[in-house]
Amino acid sequence: MNSSILIIYTGGTIGMKQDPDTLALVPFKFDQIEAEVPELRKFGYKIDSYSFDPPIDSSEINTSFWVELAEIIYENYEKYDGFVILHGTDTMSYSASALSFMLENLEKPVIFTGSQLPIGMLRTDGKENLISSIEIAAARDDNGRAIVPEVCVYFESRLYRGNRTTKDNAENFRAFRSANYPYLAEVGIHIKYNRNFISYPEKWGQQFKINTSLDTNVAILKIFPGISQYVVESFLRINGLRAIILETYGSGNAPTFDWLISLLKNSINQGLIILNVTQCPAGSVNMEAYSTGILLKKIGVQSGYDSTTEAALTKLFFILGHNFDNQNIVNLLSKNLRGEISID
Repeated sequence: MNSSILIIYTGGTIGMKQDPDTLALVPFKFDQIEAEVPELRKFGYKIDSYSFDPPIDSSEINTSFWVELAEIIYENYEKYDGFVILHGTDTMSYSASALSFMLENLEKPVIFTGSQLPIGMLRTDGKENLISSIEIAAARDDNGRAIVPEVCVYFESRLYRGNRTTKDNAENFRAFRSANYPYLAEVGIHIKYNRNFISYPEKWGQQFKINTSLDTNVAILKIFPGISQYVVESFLRINGLRAIILETYGSGNAPTFDWLISLLKNSINQGLIILNVTQCPAGSVNMEAYSTGILLKKIGVQSGYDSTTEAALTKLFFILGHNFDNQNIVNLLSKNLRGEISID
């Protein structure tokens, strides 16, 4: 039986083509996708499309967009074997991370992809990204199950776990990196799946659900040399703030100024969740390695392990949206919910 794929065009560079009269870049109609990318006919798949109207620039992405995207997948989940989401690159890692938490009991591929050059341009990377994403989304094993039943990002010959990615380059075709987790597949003459790193359901056939309650009362405080007490005090006084991602140095270190430690400790005692994530492109928080990290742990700062900032942020949105008490929130932050951190 041939696979069926739903392409969801949200916006972004990949869906643009040059108007022959004005030479301006305009979105093309995705219901005519096979006319734009005739190579797709060779697959023999059933390929349908859904387009956001108007398309959304990736810099305008917010939680209501993620909810709408999750609902589209939910409504079409039984009709298709896989989903390919075309999305602007700037916030793709945030959206892929968010969907990884919002889609529960996922057993089908949800592949985010896009391009650095519009699909209508001669040297576009969009066609290869789209074609390979569709082939991966349609891939099933001998039992008819998806080979990659995860939320992923595909770009420039590599498939990554979505909540492990960060946009790395604004100009190169290889725009994303996954510094702390191996890629799930590599595309060359053949598609080589790294099945040891792909997450599979413990039990197949569970009911697919979506979680759409997200709490965005979260902020990111980046530690930097010269950070002032006034800045931190102002930050911690944000009305309604429930959690902070503290972007620290190296393996989770920060200055041990008395005023800083006191402010953080008092905020934690008043119910604020503080999650420690490293500023480094690769590596993990280890708050038992140095005295500064040990002090943060002692006052109640939680470890983000090797999480990306994008995954840490969306994980907090997701957990806080359930209105758990702080102890439950802390417990869930220390757990690997969707493969976002390297901890059992």
